[in-house]
Amino acid sequence: MTLLRALNHRNYRLYFAGQGISQMGTWMQIMAMSWLVYRLTHSPFMLGAISFSSQIPSLLLSPVAGVISDRFNRHKIIITTQVLSMFQAATLAALVLTNAVQIWQLFLLGFCLGCINAFDMPTRQSFVIDLLEDRRDLNNAIALNSMMINIARLIGPTTAGILIALVGEGYCFLINAVSFVAVIIALVAMNIRPAHFAARTGKSGWEQMWDGYLYAFNCPPIKYMIALMAVVSMVGLSFTVLMPIFAGGIFAGGPHTLGYLMAAIGVGALTGGIHLASRKNAVGLQKVIPAAVALFGFALVMFSQTRHLGAALAVLFFAGLGMILFISATNTLLQTVVDDDKRGRVMSLYTMSFMGMSPFGSFLAGSLASHIGTPETVLFSGIVCIIGAGIFALRLQFMQQYFVQAFQRHETNPDNIIH
Repeated sequence: MTLLRALNHRNYRLYFAGQGISQMGTWMQIMAMSWLVYRLTHSPFMLGAISFSSQIPSLLLSPVAGVISDRFNRHKIIITTQVLSMFQAATLAALVLTNAVQIWQLFLLGFCLGCINAFDMPTRQSFVIDLLEDRRDLNNAIALNSMMINIARLIGPTTAGILIALVGEGYCFLINAVSFVAVIIALVAMNIRPAHFAARTGKSGWEQMWDGYLYAFNCPPIKYMIALMAVVSMVGLSFTVLMPIFAGGIFAGGPHTLGYLMAAIGVGALTGGIHLASRKNAVGLQKVIPAAVALFGFALVMFSQTRHLGAALAVLFFAGLGMILFISATNTLLQTVVDDDKRGRVMSLYTMSFMGMSPFGSFLAGSLASHIGTPETVLFSGIVCIIGAGIFALRLQFMQQYFVQAFQRHETNPDNIIH
């Protein structure tokens, strides 16, 4: 079956199942953390500041993580990051359930999780191709991964909203801690070929890091995709930080309302993931990128102007759709264009542009919302995304030959079949 063909690979099936369970817990924690901060402070600025503390490590540490991902055993790195993430969630659960939690602790634990994710994300992005015996299934594997994350985005926040209303945020953190057991078991059960993790050059780590930067800067598709991701991440994706304000203030609801808003984004993202998974290959995805960003931007503009919950949910569906089409298409094209020996470093740049810009976006969103208002901040975000989409579309002609060469190499290279 074309839609699920990556699941024919045993290692990927284990990864998909384990991450599916763990991601539900992760989205529950994200939702619970937002509501906990809002309940304790009622401050848009603090929502942005907490998010900043948990995401800034991705900007600072991802370059180092990319080199480590290219030089060392990715499998063991990911097992380590998942164990550390489990302990972070368990600590957070203990503090909240014992009513000992304070804002400074949320800053500290958020920063610790950010450090863990700085190594986990670029390694995990690069690791997907190591799970496949036939690399031509990479596009499907990335799309299925997006589907899995967004099913979790659909279920996790909704469940968290119900749990918070009934028993409080602490149990959401506890469930997240337990959910890591599934992914750790799945990772341990994998049989990964050691050859994937051999150091590829005799250069030092700093030299390899610099080589990765030069390679990305001199490759137009990589350069422009990472630049657009940085803009959208900093200005556009940060709108989710303000969701508690919309739920509790503008729509006069509670944690369940926040769950509905997040679930609407998840439904749209899941729809986008299904569409991408049904594609046979990555050909034409370069045109999807500006269209998806424009759709996302227009949805944010519409969302900023609505005051009716039903209309807001409908608009957020399209925001989620555009968001996941952009993120997944960018991920797929980067991994299609990049040379294997620089995969970890390029994906670390992707992580920097995706997660590393988010803290500045969260801080900016919180600050702007405090001064000009929450709806006006989201309106500004949408307009910037639309402008970014237009600029990228104008640069497509300079990237086209690189994409065509990459598609041909990816489909015909005999190394795609790993014996």
